[in-house]
Amino acid sequence: MIHCQALRWGAPGQPLTPSVEFELAKGSLTAVIGANGSGKSSLLKVIAGLQKPLTGKVILDAPRKGSLSFLAQQQHLDRQFPISLQELVAAGFWGSTQSPEIRRQRLKAVLENWCLSGLEQRPLMALSGGELQRALLARLSLADTPLLLLDEPHAALDELGQALLWKHIHAWHAEGRTQLIVCHDLAAVRQHIPQTLLIKSSGCVLGSSVDLIHQQPHTRVA
Repeated sequence: MIHCQALRWGAPGQPLTPSVEFELAKGSLTAVIGANGSGKSSLLKVIAGLQKPLTGKVILDAPRKGSLSFLAQQQHLDRQFPISLQELVAAGFWGSTQSPEIRRQRLKAVLENWCLSGLEQRPLMALSGGELQRALLARLSLADTPLLLLDEPHAALDELGQALLWKHIHAWHAEGRTQLIVCHDLAAVRQHIPQTLLIKSSGCVLGSSVDLIHQQPHTRVA
């Protein structure tokens, strides 16, 4: 699904790693870990086509338009934008050819699945951080894209929200959706995500989450 060839990324003239090569199979579930500033978030942006690599290229088995969803950290969202929670979630239908009735039913179900029922008309500025994060994740549930790039999806979530997150991540994995997830909770990575991409200044290592986390007991990730 994702093929990175001779890839370097970062600020112009300041690559974060040497040239790296790795491949993520279709339907794979992969965590991205590494020290602060190692380039985890910017790697997702490069794969999403939102940021140009310094060298090399990223090849996807499907076109970026309509085939991937990118969940950015919520601080990049303008909470003053005058839309309701329901309108934010419904944006996941972008490009959908489903009938209005089917979309109405799916929207109702996904709001229930993410424990957002009763908050439909609440403006973004009135949402807690956890409510907003669940709304952003609910939008992904409606998008039906085969590739999900998630930058710290667990941020701001309480215990219930995190349980819902991992439940959906496993469901998306069972559906065959390819997921690349930046996560700083190493215990959760060890428990829920079988494969990890560790980014270091010397390059990238792709392998078993249990093995890589065991080898990097002092890795600080964010």
